[in-house]
Amino acid sequence: MTFPQEGDGPRPPRSWLPAPVAARHPAMPPDLPRYHYPSDTSDLEWALLERLLPVPACRTARGGAPEKWPRRRVVDAIRYITDNGAKWRALPADFGIPWRTVFGYFARWAKAGVLRHILDRLRRRLRIRRRRCPWPVRVIVDSQSVKGAETVSKATRGYDANKHINGRKRHLLVDQDGLLVDLLVTPADVQDRDAARILLTRLHTEHPEIVLVWADNGYGGEEFATWAQTTLNITVKVVSRPKDAKGFVLLPKRWVIERSNSWTMRARRNARDYERLMSHAEAHIQWAFITLMTRRLTRRNRRTETVPASLATAA
Repeated sequence: MTFPQEGDGPRPPRSWLPAPVAARHPAMPPDLPRYHYPSDTSDLEWALLERLLPVPACRTARGGAPEKWPRRRVVDAIRYITDNGAKWRALPADFGIPWRTVFGYFARWAKAGVLRHILDRLRRRLRIRRRRCPWPVRVIVDSQSVKGAETVSKATRGYDANKHINGRKRHLLVDQDGLLVDLLVTPADVQDRDAARILLTRLHTEHPEIVLVWADNGYGGEEFATWAQTTLNITVKVVSRPKDAKGFVLLPKRWVIERSNSWTMRARRNARDYERLMSHAEAHIQWAFITLMTRRLTRRNRRTETVPASLATAA
């Protein structure tokens, strides 16, 4: 099976969309078709993200070929897939980029840790805005099981007997504002405590200042709490549900990460797991939080597209 290549067929006229839509992307080459989707980055968001992306190879000491496609267009295409839950092959032709190229950027940036770097910097700016310490010292952990599509291999999926779900499990660590600190995707039959050992060990290496973790009963047990305290110097505090409670109960601290899970599910690609690789499933969650954070940081200035100096110089 072959797919249409770049340049096949007549190119649509430049006026196929109204002028205000075309004006939203002044940095785009004029010979490429325009597009406009709710997941697009605004000028203010791009001012934040552009400096956080890796330096193009052509600008490094080793050198390399110049990038053919504008990075803002690539980011918009990735955000479109994550937000709308579309297949990679169904990427709209409006973007003017082959879907394999967009997927290549998505996979390389996820593997190189670019998304973790972006999340750390955006979370730091949001915490400073709320007059908090730049790095959290107390976090909340929880897991969420989601159904896996037929594209999820048998080796990377499992059955969660508690939730009756065949698929994968997402283990999230968030700060007190619900912003993503770290995550791990595993088969659904992996116990919460086993995944937490991996997650907390990695967290302690990258952020040794974290000393307290709130969790639910799935992370309880004296053996696990003792291991975390003696090995990582992290206190695990279980927030239990009241014994006589019926129906929905708003639990202290735990409601924060439950809200974060709902934020994750707003991006329709995360409503179900379709990824062959668990690292790609993690990347879609990271992109959902990147979109959330950039829009929070630029929300107050959304009515004006003038880029403040504080955003333009963000590193």
